[in-house]
Amino acid sequence: MSATLCTSDTNIKYKSAIKSGFIYLGLSIFCALFGAVYELFSYDVYSYFMIYAFAFPLIGGVCVYFSIPLVHLKMPSRTSMRLYNSGIASFTAGSIIKGVLDIYGTSNSLIIVYWIAGGLLTVLGIAVYLIQLKKQSPGQHRLN
Repeated sequence: MSATLCTSDTNIKYKSAIKSGFIYLGLSIFCALFGAVYELFSYDVYSYFMIYAFAFPLIGGVCVYFSIPLVHLKMPSRTSMRLYNSGIASFTAGSIIKGVLDIYGTSNSLIIVYWIAGGLLTVLGIAVYLIQLKKQSPGQHRLN
């Protein structure tokens, strides 16, 4: 009876990670479709930033959040998740905007702000998660 309760508790804890993974999967599909439709009407002008904009939510979201329950890692705190998600959103938005500017035939020096903000927010989110794990006693970063 207690083993079932433990498994049930574990599934409830991972529900947030699985939900986030599916949201990122939807965003990845949306970005891929958006890039395909945008380039369909771009008069044979292409941008790799637009084509591969879906990779940020796919790798940074789907792979990361679906691996949490698979590897039985502790769920990140809300602060950690919000920082990390903001970083992935910044990378995705920056890639799409860079792609639009490339297709339009122009550039903007401020586009680097997206990459810097994305990198800082993602690293900060991971750092907060690692600090959260360190506060636990050694060997408890996995759920048994």
